[in-house]
Amino acid sequence: MLDTLAGSEKGRIRITAIKVMGLKRGTSGQSLETDAGIFTQSLIKIETDAGIYGIGEAGAVASSVRAHMLDYAPMLIGQDPLEIEKHYQNMTSKMHAAMAHIPTISGLDIALWDIAGKVLQRPVSSLLTGRFRNEATLYCHGIGPKDWLDKAAWHDWARQHRETFPGWQTVKIGFEPLMGTYLPPNRWGIAQPSTTLSQNELRIVGKGFENCREALGPDLDFIVHCHNEWDLPTSIGLTEVLAPSSPLWLEDPLPVTYSDTWKFLKQAARMRIATGEKLELPREFYPFLANGAVDVIHPDLVYAGGFTGCRKIADLAEMFYVPVILHCVGSVVHLVANAHFGASVRNFIMSETVLRPGSIIYDMSEEGIKVVDGKLIVPTGPGLGITLRQDILRANLAEGEIYWG
Repeated sequence: MLDTLAGSEKGRIRITAIKVMGLKRGTSGQSLETDAGIFTQSLIKIETDAGIYGIGEAGAVASSVRAHMLDYAPMLIGQDPLEIEKHYQNMTSKMHAAMAHIPTISGLDIALWDIAGKVLQRPVSSLLTGRFRNEATLYCHGIGPKDWLDKAAWHDWARQHRETFPGWQTVKIGFEPLMGTYLPPNRWGIAQPSTTLSQNELRIVGKGFENCREALGPDLDFIVHCHNEWDLPTSIGLTEVLAPSSPLWLEDPLPVTYSDTWKFLKQAARMRIATGEKLELPREFYPFLANGAVDVIHPDLVYAGGFTGCRKIADLAEMFYVPVILHCVGSVVHLVANAHFGASVRNFIMSETVLRPGSIIYDMSEEGIKVVDGKLIVPTGPGLGITLRQDILRANLAEGEIYWG
C-alpha cells in the first residue's frame, strides 16, 4: 500500500541525520528506573531535509545501537526515507564483515514508517495494510501473592488485580516467587538452559497455578511465563501439572533456538505452546512454523525486524494458521508501534505491556494513550500518532546519555 500512496512523494525528501538516545532501564511500568535491569529503551530519531522526522525504538542499549550506526547510517543518509523495503533489504542482508544487527534495524524501520505516515498524513497502520481493528488488546503482568500455596492469599491477590486492571482479560505470571519459599532460593535463572525440576517441584508449581485459577475464576485467562530455561522432560512435566488450571499457553519453556525438541514438546503437550520474543526475522520463525512446533508466535517489534520484518513474520504465520501476539517491555514508542501493527495484522491477538496505573508510559507523549477495558485505542494521527514530551525524556535519560546526542 505504501508504494501506491507514496508514488508522487518519492524522491522529494532525503534523510539528513540519525540520532540515538538511551533511556533508563526498567520493567516495572511505574517508571523507567532500573527494575529487573534486563530490558532497555533506546530511541532512534531520523531527520530529513523537509523538517519531518521519525521516531523508532531499538531493542538494544544505546551504546550498541550507536556502534551499529557506523554500518547503517551511510546506507541511509542522503536516501529517500520512503523507500522502506529497499532499506530493509539492504540492511538485513548485510553479512560482511559482521552479521546484520536486527534490533538496531528494527528501530530504524519503525522510524522510517513514522516518517512515511507524516509525509502522507496517514497513520502507520493505514499504510501497512489498512486497519482490521481500531484497538489492540493488551495483556499485563502479575507475580501472584507472597505465599503461592495459600488459597486465601491468592483470592486477595486476584481481587487486587481486578481492581488494578478493570476489564483486562489476560495476565502473564511466572513462578519465580516460589523460590525462597517452597523451592530453594536461586533454584534457576533466566536463560540458564536445560534446567530440570524434580517431580515434587513440578507438583508445587502445579498446585500454585491451581490456586491461581480458582482465585481468578473461569473468566480471566493467564499465561505461564518461562524464560527458556527448561529441558524437555521438565517442559513436558510443566504441561502436565499445569493442564488442570487451563492456562492460555506456556511461554518459552525450552532454549531459544529451534531444534526438533520444540516439535516433540508440542506433540506431547496438553496445552498451547508459545515462543518468539528472542527470535529475529522470518528465517528464525520459519522452522518453528514449518515443523508445527508452536501454537502461537510472540515476536518483538523492536527486536525482530520492525514493521517491515514483523509483517513478513505475520504473513508467514498466516500460511500455517498460527496467531500472532507481540512482546513489549519498552517505552510508549514500542507500545504504540505494537498497536499500529496489531491493527493491521489479521491474525493478531494481543500485545504484552508493562502498563499499570501511574506508569510513566501514559505521560511520555503529548497526546497520551487511551486504554479502555484492556484495549489500547490505536492513534489516528499521522505516522505513529504521538509526539514525545521532551521533559519526560530528559528526566529519564540513562546515565551518561545526552538528549538526542
